[in-house]
Amino acid sequence: MSERAPSGPSAREADDHLVYDWNTIHRRWRLTPLHTTFFDETLRDGIQNPSVVDPRLEDKLALVHLMDEVGIHIADIGLPGSSTRAYDDCLAMCQEIQRSRLKLGVAMAGRTVISDIAPMAEISQKCGIPVEVYTFIGSSPIRQLAEAWDVDALVKKSAEAIDFAVKEGLKVCYVTEDTTRSRPEVLAQLFKNAVDHGATRLCLSDTVGHSTPDGVRNLINFTRATIAGMGVTGVGIDWHGHNDRGLALVNAIWALEFGADRVHGTALGIGERVGNAQMELILLNLKLLGELEGQDTSKLMEYCEVAARAVKWQVPINYPLIGRDAFRTATGVHAAAIIKAEAKGDAWLADRIYSGVPAGMFGRGQEICIGYMSGASNVTYWLRKRSIEPSKELVDAILAVAKKSDHILEDPEVMAIVREHVRA
Repeated sequence: MSERAPSGPSAREADDHLVYDWNTIHRRWRLTPLHTTFFDETLRDGIQNPSVVDPRLEDKLALVHLMDEVGIHIADIGLPGSSTRAYDDCLAMCQEIQRSRLKLGVAMAGRTVISDIAPMAEISQKCGIPVEVYTFIGSSPIRQLAEAWDVDALVKKSAEAIDFAVKEGLKVCYVTEDTTRSRPEVLAQLFKNAVDHGATRLCLSDTVGHSTPDGVRNLINFTRATIAGMGVTGVGIDWHGHNDRGLALVNAIWALEFGADRVHGTALGIGERVGNAQMELILLNLKLLGELEGQDTSKLMEYCEVAARAVKWQVPINYPLIGRDAFRTATGVHAAAIIKAEAKGDAWLADRIYSGVPAGMFGRGQEICIGYMSGASNVTYWLRKRSIEPSKELVDAILAVAKKSDHILEDPEVMAIVREHVRA
């Protein structure tokens, strides 16, 4: 049974004599909510994962509300040009956002073809809310070879699509697919063309999870220099990363440091192949770095649980923050330290003594279990949490079974020993 630790501010939060934080030494950057935005791709890139289901509309609406509650600024809600169902769902979500007066901004994705963008304009007009167009085209040499494209064709297709969106009154983010394997001279030409035709954002896409942090730095520095060389202001930079090397999360954090002002992620990192950057872990890390002051992160658990149910996703037991074992211990030494902290009446201490992530800050609590590495303190704690008197005989009986077991005892197993002891 978990015990939720208080998540409100405490004088202890500012006390660094108990937790010396090497993470903050010489840290050069500090994000500001006014300039940094979080872009949720769960309902577009996320549901392109081959092992998920397309959520029911009611699940999509629930997710839209939760995105708004956890502080996500804008969500890509789908590709309305891909099917009638996709169009209808995008329309319904926009209507819900309008009706509920959510702060969440709306984006939709499509190829650099007018037929993909026209449904976005139609939905925007029907609902009376702005829609940001994320129009994408492959830019890498390997993609050009496979598609038999040349750069002139990319420029022409991009210009036509952006012109149409701008004429319809829609903001445009120009997305170069496979940016992290694209040549600089091609990117410079495509970026200038996009901005000249009215794009207000450029999205750098690590489409196949190729990039390392060095690649993130180099590409963002190049893009910033390219924009500066155009003599324009107000052009934003998005970072969209995939996890094929297991670097999507760290790349997203570095992207912010290197100058991106919008990062993309999905709930639980679901997405093509092995997925995208994990939105809840981006927010978790920024919260712990002190970058999301005043932002309520207690709904992140619910956000992930709803997403997992909606797409029929199994969350790994060791997944940070959300996994079953994230705040669970059966080790005697660890449990004893938590119990001693609680005995001092210090919930702040108990929530951090063996956890780098304070459970209470994110709507969870520390959990002490009973297993083959447990001590009497584990058993005593477990029983007291359930208002059961921890007599020495009962504690010894439970511990004897636990020590012979090859697994953590489930609640019904412990209760069976309790009932047997009462009968005896």
